[in-house]
Amino acid sequence: MKFTAEQNDFRQSVRTFVDREINPNIEEWESAGMMPLHKLFAKAAEVGMMGLNYDEEYGGQGEDDPTYMMILAEEVGRAQHGSFPMAFGSHVQMATPSLHRYGTHEQKMQYLKPAMEGAMVAAIAVSEPEAGSDVASIRTRAVRDGDDWVINGSKMWITNSLQADWLCLLARTNDEGGYRGCSQIIVPTSTPGFSVARKIDKLGMRASDTGVLAFDDMRVPVANTIGEIDRGFQQQMAQFDIERMWAAFGIPAKCDHYLQMTRDYARERKMFGGSLMSMQYWGYKMAELSAEIDLLRVYNQHVCEMIKNDEDISKEASIAKLTAGRLSQKVVDWCVQMHGGMGYVEEGWTGRAYRDSRLTRIAGGSDETMLRVLMRKGGFQ
Repeated sequence: MKFTAEQNDFRQSVRTFVDREINPNIEEWESAGMMPLHKLFAKAAEVGMMGLNYDEEYGGQGEDDPTYMMILAEEVGRAQHGSFPMAFGSHVQMATPSLHRYGTHEQKMQYLKPAMEGAMVAAIAVSEPEAGSDVASIRTRAVRDGDDWVINGSKMWITNSLQADWLCLLARTNDEGGYRGCSQIIVPTSTPGFSVARKIDKLGMRASDTGVLAFDDMRVPVANTIGEIDRGFQQQMAQFDIERMWAAFGIPAKCDHYLQMTRDYARERKMFGGSLMSMQYWGYKMAELSAEIDLLRVYNQHVCEMIKNDEDISKEASIAKLTAGRLSQKVVDWCVQMHGGMGYVEEGWTGRAYRDSRLTRIAGGSDETMLRVLMRKGGFQ
């Protein structure tokens, strides 16, 4: 894929942002278990990273070409930890797409525009203790009482939830069950009846705050419903495809970065009379992994073209997400191996990369969920 001068300039501006605003602060944020999202998102908005394909009226950049979104994901993916790509991606590609696509003008002015300006932090609230990848099994209920929804239930694994100003909540709004009868609702976190039950202590992504949320007779206006009542599941599924591509788009640049750092280490590491990199086996393996990264990059560009042509990408997004998660873990595992004992300590980058990479095969749809989609799409069911 050939990139325009404007796209290359955008890539460089995002890369500079990551190098200046993210990478120098990672250790501090990892220790704190949180990043200052309002501050970071406001700075990201200043350099044009927010709402690339959203209308300018609502704080977006008004860019029709999804190539910019792919470039953004690639460069954010080069951050030296997984926490910022996940938190930022949750805000721009998971919590807000449905609002932009299906929301009313009033909703967008009140919630989307401040989010795209960095004045508000958004979170997507779908997963529950008993319903993760199986979204149709959610139990959180919203019962209509006049002009209000009365919401009860809980959500789990919610990224940005300790700092979020509002949630894009998926709740059951009738008794049909399954994929029928769910709605997406904007929930301001200042609403009485909402609480963060606890912060989750995760294996990786330690600088990204993740919470368990509780809703206890919380009243939200029915006017906060995004799109059509009882069609929230279908809206959410379309949003998931973009979420999965955000994850897949970021993996090639991340893996390339890991391999380059490992190559540099292997050139300096002396063993058996020569550098580690001079041993043919290691070089073969690095070349093989690099080839697999290139294959994913080209496939991502193919899906980007499909998005540009407004084609259904549900199958391709599942393939990309499945491949990206497995490849990321494979590359990082090899990097740890090449570093030997130094790869197994917390003094370097490998330990954090090893922990962070594991989530890609779970979040946004597990490997098994992706295979389930592909089994159905391929007629193997």
